[in-house]
This record gives sequence, C-alpha cells and structure tokens, in this order.
Amino acid sequence: MMRVAILGAGLMGHALALVHALGGCRVRLTDTHAPTLERAPGLIAAALATLREAGETDRDAAWLGTVITTHADLAETVADAELIVEAITEDAEAKRALYAALDPHAPRDAILASNTSYLDPFPLIPEQRQHRAAIAHWYTPPYLVDLVDVVGGPRCDPEVPIRLRDLYAGMGKHPIVLRKFVPGYIANRIQAVMAMELYTLLDEGVADAAEIDAAIVHGLSLRLPLLGHFMKADFTGLPLVQKALAARMVPPPPPITRSAALDTLIAEGASGVMAGRGFYDYGGESPATLFEERDRRLIALKRALTQIGSMIR
Repeated sequence: MMRVAILGAGLMGHALALVHALGGCRVRLTDTHAPTLERAPGLIAAALATLREAGETDRDAAWLGTVITTHADLAETVADAELIVEAITEDAEAKRALYAALDPHAPRDAILASNTSYLDPFPLIPEQRQHRAAIAHWYTPPYLVDLVDVVGGPRCDPEVPIRLRDLYAGMGKHPIVLRKFVPGYIANRIQAVMAMELYTLLDEGVADAAEIDAAIVHGLSLRLPLLGHFMKADFTGLPLVQKALAARMVPPPPPITRSAALDTLIAEGASGVMAGRGFYDYGGESPATLFEERDRRLIALKRALTQIGSMIR
C-alpha cells in the first residue's frame, strides 16, 4: 500500500483522504486547526456511508480505522510518506511555511503534490524538493468527480506526473497531464469565463438565478457530457462556427471582479449551503442532508452517463 500524507483536513483534505484510502493507499491526515482535524473522521465516515448505501463500495467504518489515521504532529504525518498531498488554504505564505516545515521530516524521494486551485506553488517549494514537486488538483467532491489536473513543476523529474497519472487512473479517476501550469487549469478557467457572463446576466436583470441555472441544466449541460465543446462544434459544422466567431454574435463577457447580487447575499449572511441560504433557500435542511442528496444524485448521473457512454474516445 502506498503511504500517503494529506496536509489539511478541511473541505478537500478529508475527502482526499477517503479517495486515496479507497484507492488502496494507507493515509495519514493532519491539520494545524484541532477542531478541523477532530471533525474530519466523522465527515469521512459520512461520505463513505453514502457511497456504501449507493453500492459504490463495500467498505465500512471499521475498515476506515485501519487505513486512515489522524495526527496532530506534522513530522509524524510525513515521516515515511511516499506521496504528500498539500490541501491547505489558497494562501502563498501559508503554503511556503508548510513546505519549509515539512522539508526536514519528509523522505527526500517523496512526491509533493499540491491541490492548489490558482496559486503557482512551485516558487514556494524548497529547492531540494523541486525535482519531486507537482500539482494534483481535484474537484469537489473528489470521491465522485473524477477529473484530476496533473502538472509537473518546471524542474520536476518527468516520471513524477506520469506516476501520478497512472496512480489516479488506477483508482478509476480521469487524470489529465497539462504541459505547463496555468492558474485554474482547464475546467476552472472555462468556469471562470462562464461565471463572468452569468453574474452579468443576473446583475442586469435578464433572468433570475434559477432561470439561468435552468438554461444551463436543460440546454448547455445536456450535450456537454457526451460531446464536450469541440466535438459539438464538429456536429454544428465548422463553417457556421467560423462565421459565428467572425460575427461576434455574442459579445465577450466584461471582465468583472464583483457582482452586486453576490455582494448583497453575503452581506445578508446568505453564504450558501452551510448557512442554509445563498442564491437558493434550502428550507432549513441541514448541510449534511444537502451534501448527501447532492452525492446521491451525482452517483446516479455518473451511472447513467457510464451506461450511455461519451462520444469522446
């Protein structure tokens, strides 16, 4: 079993611990915030229970205790790790401090993989770690969303991203090896451009949040799982795509850094599912119930898409 250290036990870290355990690894999990670390086993167990009840795994809570352990001490967590997954906050100085703290204690040949979303972690990593430094970026919830962005650092041994790709492909995930680091990778960059247009439509009163979401669910999303974007263009016909680009039928979204609708909700304390209200009112349902419902629906969707099959080979 590969020995994996997960640094950070929050939203992504606890879920990544479960992903790696289900993938056959022995996991040590740590966090500098004691309440976060104490809460992690319960969150992991709840996610596993959802997967078990849906028939996605036959593993149970007793098994968890044999493959995932929590540790308050960083040195103990990374001492014999083959893979160190950094999943802490998107703060450059916090990451730099963590990399410096683990450096004296982690094996020299351990792979250091950051789950960073937008920050470039490579300038923050000690020189002697550069040859084993990479990014393995996941999407939430990672035990259901299979995409993993893999990027080797500028001085990384070429075999490191290949090893990560093979590891995660072996877990049934879909790793994509990028040729270089770009903030946001592919999916998040596309999502960021969409978000600028969506918030503009919302703030200009073109439609409300539910109507905009309906356009995505019942229109855009129906074809994307089967065709992606470029194959969809092939079915549309490339001459029409070319003419649409030339005519600029839809102006590009303006670069925005804030949304009035978003700012208003946050000021009201409506920060999303954890608060019980965001763009939608969740009617007093607990976050745990809402996460479970989301996960069950994602499982059903994945099963249906697997049965239907994508046209992208």
